[in-house]
Amino acid sequence: MLDVASSEQVVASIRAAEAETTGEIRVCIESRCSYMDAIDRAVELFIQLGMDRTEHRNGVLLYLALQDHQFAVYGDTSIYKAGGEELWQHAAADLQQQLRTGNVAAGLCACIIEIGVALSRHFPPDPAVEKNELPDEIIFGK
Repeated sequence: MLDVASSEQVVASIRAAEAETTGEIRVCIESRCSYMDAIDRAVELFIQLGMDRTEHRNGVLLYLALQDHQFAVYGDTSIYKAGGEELWQHAAADLQQQLRTGNVAAGLCACIIEIGVALSRHFPPDPAVEKNELPDEIIFGK
């Protein structure tokens, strides 16, 4: 998993990215995703975490199963209307490269910031929306 300092860097990246958008970014890290595909698990967690209940339906979940070497990026309905996976294809490719070299925290931070930039283009800050609808901490699973 991540050590405390690395976890703090990832949370700081989430906060920095979310400061420029109404979008919400969450990170979930598990050891294994042996019973389903990573995207299926991301969808399941997205709903369990209430990410489908944000005001603008513009949450993004970044899911990693470290021991299985799987990850997925999943966004809510407004994300797909705004361009879907194209919003994070480059970020996902960069993350995949970083994960291959063992740079989990650096890869996550860079991916989060890049997703935040994409979100800010489509979902700029709105003072009428609560600044932070979902917690920023990393979810560590099984």
